[in-house]
Amino acid sequence: MMMDVLTAIAGRASAAKLAAPAPGPDALDQILRAGARAPDHGRLAPWRFVVLEDGGRQVLADAMARAKLNAVPDSTDFELDAERSKAMRAPMIVAVAARITPGHKVPEIEQILAVGAAVQNMILAARALGFGTMWKTGNAAYDPIVKQALGLDPEDRIVAFLYLGTAVTEGRVRDAVLDGLVSRP
Repeated sequence: MMMDVLTAIAGRASAAKLAAPAPGPDALDQILRAGARAPDHGRLAPWRFVVLEDGGRQVLADAMARAKLNAVPDSTDFELDAERSKAMRAPMIVAVAARITPGHKVPEIEQILAVGAAVQNMILAARALGFGTMWKTGNAAYDPIVKQALGLDPEDRIVAFLYLGTAVTEGRVRDAVLDGLVSRP
């Protein structure tokens, strides 16, 4: 039985550690479709999903190391290996990018926010299906070397590397504290 959305939200936490199995084809399809149902002012569908498994994670790992070496030319082999290892922390990663429609009446920030909403939908769908997630970015998300390796356009904005798998170690659920965050004029 699938959990309801409020239960999924109330118990949502980034997994501390992920392992196989990753979502299979049917579950992945549900997760991606949940992302594509995000609120989208203007119906621009600004999201792009790059699914990375097996060799795809290696493509990301190598691109991350090249980007690190480009940014820090005296990086050690240890540092480059550490950078590569980031792409191996989950059996599946979905790079979620915003493809902006320039000059549109919908401002760029709203197009990016729609992609952020897509990522949240994907996280909740994965949770409802019994999978763990981590939302990552880091320097690699902003690097043209990484974008090119993933087949994205230079102008695309990577909003998330959504790590997917089975939670080996659950993360800690954050209290939903609203004190001082809500006002009514």
